[in-house]
Amino acid sequence: MRQRLSDAHRIVVKLGTHVVTHHGRAFALGRVFALVESLAALRRAGKDVIVVSSGAVGLGRKALGLEGPLSLGLRQACAAAGQGRLISLYSQAFGQLDVEVAQVLLTQDDLADPDRALCLRTTLLRLLELGAIPILNENDSVSVREIIEQSNAVFGDNDGLSARVAAALDADLLMLLTDVDGLYTSNPRSDPTARRIPSLEAVDDEALARAVGGSDSGTGGMRSKLEAARVAFDAGVDVLIVDGHTEHLIERALRGDDIGTFIASAERRSKRRRHIALAPCVGAMVINAGAIAALSGAKASLLPIGVVEVHGNFTTGGLVELRDESGLVLGRGLANYGSNACRQLAGHHSREIDRILGWRGYDALITRDNLVLQELDP
Repeated sequence: MRQRLSDAHRIVVKLGTHVVTHHGRAFALGRVFALVESLAALRRAGKDVIVVSSGAVGLGRKALGLEGPLSLGLRQACAAAGQGRLISLYSQAFGQLDVEVAQVLLTQDDLADPDRALCLRTTLLRLLELGAIPILNENDSVSVREIIEQSNAVFGDNDGLSARVAAALDADLLMLLTDVDGLYTSNPRSDPTARRIPSLEAVDDEALARAVGGSDSGTGGMRSKLEAARVAFDAGVDVLIVDGHTEHLIERALRGDDIGTFIASAERRSKRRRHIALAPCVGAMVINAGAIAALSGAKASLLPIGVVEVHGNFTTGGLVELRDESGLVLGRGLANYGSNACRQLAGHHSREIDRILGWRGYDALITRDNLVLQELDP
């Protein structure tokens, strides 16, 4: 099953605190720069790479000269002081290899809100199309969620964030880089007989119960990573939990070497696409022959000029049917504008959006990556 890793095109890489720093303080330049070289090589080879990086709080703590336990307010202050340093280091490292990066700070709520999630997805996909590597981090200055307790499950902030981003972007692979080489049968630091578990068929309650390993000074831990893996796994994303200190880690992982713990998803179709294909619609757009030809032949986005009628009331991100003028359902998609704006724009050229609405969000009413056509996208 690991051989499929070489085929992964869109890869989300989460770098834990103890991967990017030494003991949660100084930036681990040598280790991170080696990973940067590998990730830049993937980007130049045409793969989509998204990095979710911890480390801002640790860098800010060092810059502000703070020691010992930190209150919530001090953690937020450290995050604010460290985030600029963190992205500056990534910008310099990738810049030396002629790869552009873009900083994106977000919270779990940004992914929970349909409108904001759609905007985030669009932003990240456009960055990938432009050849950049997005560097994501939890916006701890306004929302510190290092440990979230829900239904007795401890969830590390960037672990969960990386899983939700991987699901939202239809990623093929989520790599969780930590300071232990995967899941073990018992704690490898105290039990010399502990054995690494090379693969899991599923992330179930039994796997969570035996989750051990990882340090207690980061924000996650192995249970957190397995909780994140379950989110990605359910969305059809493969997951690899692996030691971020391993030399040539990225290359070894993608050629299928037996490192870390691999969790291969049985369902490769994304949860988002399943939602588009199966969830109840809240409206409909009737499209003309020109739009049908563009969608089916050129695999284009749905532009306003191709829309004849708009039915129903929906907000931005609403799921709508696409119908031809005889009423035949052709597909479904997530609307970039609410129903009132769509009605105003129907039949007009994209260049007229500013004049009609007084503002412009998107050129298309539904972008191609948010479309599922019944014949072309089963």
